[in-house]
Amino acid sequence: MADHDLQESQQKSYDAVVVGAGPNGLAAGIVLAQHGLAVLIVEGDAEIGGGMRSRELTLPGFVHDVCSAIHPMAALSPLFQTLPLAEHGLRWIEPPACLAHPLDIGPPGIVRRSLEETAGGLGEDGEAWMRLFGPQVAAGPRLVPELLGPLHWPSDLGAAWRFGRLAIQSACRLIDGHFKQPQARAALGGMAAHSFLPLEDRASSAIGLMLTIAAHMVGWPLPEGGSRRLAEALATHFRSLGGEIVTGWPVASLEALPPARAVLLDVTPRQLLRIAGTRLSPSYRRRLGRYRYGPAAYKVDWALDGPIPWRAAECLQAGTVHVGGTLEEVAAAERVAFRGQVPQRPFVLVAQQSLFDASRAPPGRHTAWGYCHVPHGCEFDMTERIESQIERFAPGFRQRILARHVMPPARLEQYNPNYVGGDISGGVNDLWQLLARPVASRVPYATSDPAVFICSSSTPPGGGVHGMCGYHAALAVLRRQFGRTPMPLASPVAVNAEAPDGPLG
Repeated sequence: MADHDLQESQQKSYDAVVVGAGPNGLAAGIVLAQHGLAVLIVEGDAEIGGGMRSRELTLPGFVHDVCSAIHPMAALSPLFQTLPLAEHGLRWIEPPACLAHPLDIGPPGIVRRSLEETAGGLGEDGEAWMRLFGPQVAAGPRLVPELLGPLHWPSDLGAAWRFGRLAIQSACRLIDGHFKQPQARAALGGMAAHSFLPLEDRASSAIGLMLTIAAHMVGWPLPEGGSRRLAEALATHFRSLGGEIVTGWPVASLEALPPARAVLLDVTPRQLLRIAGTRLSPSYRRRLGRYRYGPAAYKVDWALDGPIPWRAAECLQAGTVHVGGTLEEVAAAERVAFRGQVPQRPFVLVAQQSLFDASRAPPGRHTAWGYCHVPHGCEFDMTERIESQIERFAPGFRQRILARHVMPPARLEQYNPNYVGGDISGGVNDLWQLLARPVASRVPYATSDPAVFICSSSTPPGGGVHGMCGYHAALAVLRRQFGRTPMPLASPVAVNAEAPDGPLG
């Protein structure tokens, strides 16, 4: 179904208008439409998706994910699991391994969906991996909904306490207390580095634990055909509920929107102040003004004439490869970037979707996707350092490059204004802003204006393609503006994904 006409939508009124068609905006729109409300989603770009877009960035026929690529949190999302996305064209592909973390000496650390297989490959640290993650994975169906929402009194206090006592530690302390060998230490350290925090920070364990639990519950799958397929499935389902979408409509102020009882903004505090500032109280504006953004991503996509030639062949079984060496090296790179310096040997996150999805590249050719963490707004060209790190573990990588596409922080923000200074997480993920984003509030999605709400990754539970920020914002709208009491979501279950026999080509 085609997007609605801009002029036609401007002349109508709605129960709710959502600004932004990223994962959280689409999720919010779906939840409101499920309750029979008339909902319009407006998107400033010509294309929906936000962080879920795929384009031919390098050469014709090479499909690259512009931002998000591998989707453990989408597969784990309690909301997305309730939606008939497969009926709207979404097909998950699950590589044989979730993650590989190569080292200069010895085999790589491998994380697989099977907890037992993962532990079996970690030598003397295998039992410790089972002790650490076994109880967390077993509690996952009860634990995940508690973690993917605002701060609240948990319904399963025991599971929340057991997770919390681990998550409150720094990643370095957690790893030092459990693992001795470099494979397990590096694998969990790389997971924690997704937080964009120094691994000595007390909040760095939480995201590493969550991503590992997701790996063992649902794997780290990728959408066949690109991340855009997830956006398209969400949008198609939203339209099937009667929702409308208009693209190419940048919103500079709330006054430009059609009349609605509620407006939900899938934006960060900086854009919220610009769009709705005149509607917000002075005290709330001051609190938003103190919101802090974090380190940036520096991203490169490659068109290749063959697979990445990893020295460790096991890396060809993984959709994601963490490139950075030992735990100590990863920690050093993240510490430097957070302090505003450019890492000499960056920690690089690599995705190799075309190994498992033939639709991503012409026959015999491949794509690769990678980024590292750099200081906020960094202007230094990291391309050589990123490629040197990959070459370190995959000699001959450079010879396979047919073309590259580079997105430094400024270009990331140009692509998506929510990526302020190249921060793709919607703000610093330290302990305070994990618990109180965008401000400390019992209902963090509500603003000082009773009709204006925020539903972006700058609200709990934070960054990631899971839609739960939009889900909880929509619940706040339903309760506050429409007097509805929605039913809670069911606990997440294992996701069935297509498992390829092995890498392609």
